[in-house]
Amino acid sequence: MTDHETVLRTLFEEVLGLPEVHPAQSFTGLGGDSIQAIQVVSRARLAGVVVTTREVLRSESVSALAAAARTDDRAGGQRGPVEPPRRFGPLAPTPIMEWLGELDGPVDSYNQSLVVRTPAGFDAAAAEGVVQALLDTHDVLRLRLPEGLATPVAAAEIPEPGTVAAAGLVRRVDARTVADEDLPALTRRHMRTARRLLSPRDGAVLRAVLLDRGAERQGRLALVVHHLAVDGVSWRILQDDLRTCWAALAAGADPAPDAVHTPFAHWADLLRAEATSGRRMAEAAHWEDVLRTAPAPLAGVREPGGLDPEAERNTHVLTLPPEFTGPLLTAAPGLVNGTVNDVLLTALALAVLSWRRALPGGAREDAAHDPAGGRVLVDVEGHGLDLSRTVGWFTTVYPVGLDLGRTDLADARAAGPALGAALRLVKEQLRAVPDKGIGFGLLRHLNTRTGPGLARRGIPEIGFNYLGRFPMGDDGDWSAAPGHAFALDDADEGFPMAHAVEVNAAAHEGPDGLTLSATWTWAGNAYPGDRVRALAEEWFAMLRALARHTTRPGAAGLTPSDVSLADISQADLDAFESELGELL
Repeated sequence: MTDHETVLRTLFEEVLGLPEVHPAQSFTGLGGDSIQAIQVVSRARLAGVVVTTREVLRSESVSALAAAARTDDRAGGQRGPVEPPRRFGPLAPTPIMEWLGELDGPVDSYNQSLVVRTPAGFDAAAAEGVVQALLDTHDVLRLRLPEGLATPVAAAEIPEPGTVAAAGLVRRVDARTVADEDLPALTRRHMRTARRLLSPRDGAVLRAVLLDRGAERQGRLALVVHHLAVDGVSWRILQDDLRTCWAALAAGADPAPDAVHTPFAHWADLLRAEATSGRRMAEAAHWEDVLRTAPAPLAGVREPGGLDPEAERNTHVLTLPPEFTGPLLTAAPGLVNGTVNDVLLTALALAVLSWRRALPGGAREDAAHDPAGGRVLVDVEGHGLDLSRTVGWFTTVYPVGLDLGRTDLADARAAGPALGAALRLVKEQLRAVPDKGIGFGLLRHLNTRTGPGLARRGIPEIGFNYLGRFPMGDDGDWSAAPGHAFALDDADEGFPMAHAVEVNAAAHEGPDGLTLSATWTWAGNAYPGDRVRALAEEWFAMLRALARHTTRPGAAGLTPSDVSLADISQADLDAFESELGELL
């Protein structure tokens, strides 16, 4: 094995978060995309190995890439993992930061939070020590925006470790006499106070509350972090770091989380450069076409702004029980070799079509009279990239046009063949999205040539976000506390809405099984509450149908993206599988 091959294998493992990479494996075959390829190129150059992004993406194996690599003697011939530069100083705003800056309204309290069980005896000194370690390790937790959030986001900066003191950010609450059943309410009350104390302008993007229950009982530690500095994936990193830091403290050592190999500031620089690349510029026509004007409701776009802010009265929460959630999130994606998002978005598109065609008295319009046909336009939130140890807000937001044509909605609702056909169709349409949607935010927010044109196209009326699975019910130290699911995308009353209707869904693994919780929020001046609640109920009806569909004989099937044959259609695949079934 050559030196170049050793370096590249190590970098593939680090960037893709894999335990081991074989020399015969390719970057794209391992799931790598263009943004991750940029990371490989950057880190390789620091290690004295020169490759291009195109070579990383197109090489058939690590060995082939190593053979094409050049040596950069100016790098000093370093070998192995090298921490990239740019941890501190001015921060180039990322697309999602610019997106937040465009919302017209108060966003200082826009946060995510986590409440964990703390070991018995975990006191204020331990809490400050652990939080200080998090602040010093994860740069974005020291984020500061001296001029506040504006359009465009300006003057963001990350100071050096040690410049933000945990002592002023951790509040201890004496909960030694508080009964177990009263602890959640007490915790939430102090978290509301912590949320109001968040201030990106002053560099306070993290607040912590310790519910100290003494030396004999588990306490609670609540972390409230501005959304600019954290996302759903970040919490898993922080939760692991809490365990690591406490173990060090308990052993008499200083808390020291594992190093971060991709600093957030460096990542932001990479995005800024990628936004004007020819590869991204070539995507602009695709995104403009997706955002073509279509008739409302929930099939087209609207100009940014003009929406009433969030209000508690305009919120509707539904929970799907385990008997449906289990097969929906495990068996249903496997029917088409797909993902949970394929399943959830299929049901959402079908629900919108059914809801749109509904008439008073329960009747339905024929598909031919639907002015938008079978098209539904959705802004989808993705979770960006998993940079292994990097905490930050990596969410991507991109529009997807789902076109189901004249699907037989009654058959779909009855878990019939039309439902499977719709699932395969949506899966293929989602696979056609360039690079998992990463490019849209780059072109919309970081590229001065393409950004204005995409902005004029407007924003889809409906936004969708599946946050993933979160374990609940474990009573071990540092597990999520009972009565406190991960509180995501939380803000004070008056927070501006980006879409007329938004749905945020998450799966929770509890002692009774897997449940799916969905929170629907809408702008009061966009749709009446009864209409949105009807849409929410119709979505769950389609999800229950998909769960039942998993037991239907012949429900599983390939789609064109599963095979390497050129120009093969879904009809060809269906016919082939039917003939094969008859032979067997």
